[in-house]
Amino acid sequence: MSPTKESREEAIKRLHESASALEAKAQAGQSAEFAAHAVTGQAYKIIAELLGGVFVGLAIGFGVDRFFGTSPWGLLVGVLLGFALAIYMARRTANRLMAQALAAGVTGEAVPYVEAGEKED
Repeated sequence: MSPTKESREEAIKRLHESASALEAKAQAGQSAEFAAHAVTGQAYKIIAELLGGVFVGLAIGFGVDRFFGTSPWGLLVGVLLGFALAIYMARRTANRLMAQALAAGVTGEAVPYVEAGEKED
């Protein structure tokens, strides 16, 4: 028996479908990698807001103490105000990210993070 011969148009169509499937698979991998980088960037932004608020409050309190001679009260008040500001900014960023996720249609349950090579319990 001889193998079935397909026409040139059918072969081109089959190759085009295979190429489209391969391209979609590659693009899904790139999309997942981009999403992972975006999430990591947002996490670093929240950490920077937390640390930055405290350090700015610390610097302002130190300056007030040096200028007015109210040591250590300016430093304490500055750190507390900086911490409060940092919490406010981090919460605002987290709420914005949650709103973006809901707008994008993400409604799934949280999935625990598992390191590569670890078994999930």
